[in-house]
Amino acid sequence: MNNPKNPKLGHNKKTFLEKPVEHIDITSFDSRKIIESMDNMSFTSRDTARASGIFNEMLSDKSCTTFLTLAGSTSAAGCMKIYSDMIKYNMIDVIVATGASIIDMDFFEALGFRHYQGSQFQDDTQLRENYIDRIYDTYIDEEELQQCDKTICDIADNLEPRPHTSREFIKEIGKYLKKNSKKKGSLIETAYDNNVPIFCPAFTDSSAGFGLVIHQEKNPKKYLTIDSVREFRELTEIKIKSKTSGLFMIGGGVPKNFVQDTVVCAELLGKNVDMHKYAVQITVADTRDGACSSSTLKEASSWGKVDVSKEQMVFAEATSVLPLIVSDAYHRNHWKERKPKNFSNIFG
Repeated sequence: MNNPKNPKLGHNKKTFLEKPVEHIDITSFDSRKIIESMDNMSFTSRDTARASGIFNEMLSDKSCTTFLTLAGSTSAAGCMKIYSDMIKYNMIDVIVATGASIIDMDFFEALGFRHYQGSQFQDDTQLRENYIDRIYDTYIDEEELQQCDKTICDIADNLEPRPHTSREFIKEIGKYLKKNSKKKGSLIETAYDNNVPIFCPAFTDSSAGFGLVIHQEKNPKKYLTIDSVREFRELTEIKIKSKTSGLFMIGGGVPKNFVQDTVVCAELLGKNVDMHKYAVQITVADTRDGACSSSTLKEASSWGKVDVSKEQMVFAEATSVLPLIVSDAYHRNHWKERKPKNFSNIFG
């Protein structure tokens, strides 16, 4: 490949899609000594070590329900196996994510497609001419992504034409992948195997949306819809059933706010629930703009959502610190003492 600062890096589709992104395996290395050393440093290093400590407290608290929230493109960037391993090794009980994280990235690769290393300096006009989508320095074959859209349509065509929550629909995707996946160990399939529900409050803002639009166009009189109100009630029900809860949040956005709001929703339903006791957020968002993604966890306490005693913001690009935090947790083995919550089973 040419100099990475040269905007003319390739001339046809094949040359752009030569090097697949490889997903890091947190079980293959032990980051405990690194985290322990970072705890004696300052700035983001010490914040990362504190976040790691809080995450381990969540895992060692046997009454704690752990929520993983995903926003942004870390799954496409090499963290996909981290998230499926967090389910496999019983670190996470519930997932709340963007539709893109679950469908455009995880489901996409489960179908046998890949994300590719590229360059942020590439001429995007050339990429468009080759039908290649870019996420910073990562490439996606748009033709393959459209196959993902069409597969969502096929799944919807074979389901009862009624309102489904995103959790219900993703569970059906899990069933589909048990028979049809080209790549085993996806987040969706692993969550399906371990009765971990996945909620996508903005489900249609993804390939799922394209697929469901095609489905409705094909079936104008009887079609499946997504009931986002019922899924908010379902997620709140999980919070109500949990003695204690902890949040491990990658990015911010809708998933972050959706899971935090379960405390307020439960209160409005007349239920006495505690704020989320533990909370970690990894983000690069600037706190000065008043946005949801950048709002600090201390700020969330003013809304009655998060307790301030066990919270840590880590202002870092997640792919740079997430592998260290989760590898540390894996090798400390608190997950071995946790009992699976099996929350998928409460909804039938």
